[in-house]
Amino acid sequence: MTIPFRTRAHVFWRCLFLQAAWNRRGMQNLGFAYAIEPALDALYADPARREEALARHLGFFNCHPYMATAIVGGAIHHEERVAAGEEPGAAPLSYKATLQGPLAAVGDGFFWTALRPFFGAVAALGALVSGWQAVVAAVVLYNVVQLSLRAALFRAGYRQGDAVVGLIARLSLPRVADRLRAAGVALCGAAAAAVALRAGGGVVQAEVGAVLVVAAAAGAGYLALARGAPLFPAAYLVAVLGTLAAAVTGWDGRP
Repeated sequence: MTIPFRTRAHVFWRCLFLQAAWNRRGMQNLGFAYAIEPALDALYADPARREEALARHLGFFNCHPYMATAIVGGAIHHEERVAAGEEPGAAPLSYKATLQGPLAAVGDGFFWTALRPFFGAVAALGALVSGWQAVVAAVVLYNVVQLSLRAALFRAGYRQGDAVVGLIARLSLPRVADRLRAAGVALCGAAAAAVALRAGGGVVQAEVGAVLVVAAAAGAGYLALARGAPLFPAAYLVAVLGTLAAAVTGWDGRP
């Protein structure tokens, strides 16, 4: 039996409220059961089997709320097989127990410590350059990215089941997270420089040569970090080069 698209969309919508009933005993278990309930209603016509299926999803569950959509989709994949008699009722529980820890770690590292801080830095710098509209744009872009990823993970979990692990591995989210952190640091540095320059007397006419040298130093540092260079030596070198360029040419355009 295949879950209709409309029902799957309903499940995904409910996934957005996964933490609404967070509790100390089961953590996200109530939110998970609430999210998957429409799929179980479609799969099990017998009230007793439907109640049994819902009860097994009331056990402990805790994962990153964005990455959890892959587990919800995969749990539906396994529930379809359980309803067809192809798997035992414990299969969806094994799937959940196996993935919730690793996906929680991946999600925390990518979304909480990389993607969200990166867009926060974009918003801060944008607000200094063009005003509050940049903050709104950054928030919208962040939500477009995270919602798209959540929808893709849900769809992949439903279609591929256990094979979703390979898809997530191919996304290389930890590597992307490292690059986002490096870019976020650079944006924060640019925002700090913008604040300092404003405090020093408004708009500063920087000489083109100095700007190019500083930008080249920042770009070289980013590429070094992306290729695996240690963070602190690369950041130190970039800071020294940028400072020397500013000192030699002068931020006010006078050599």
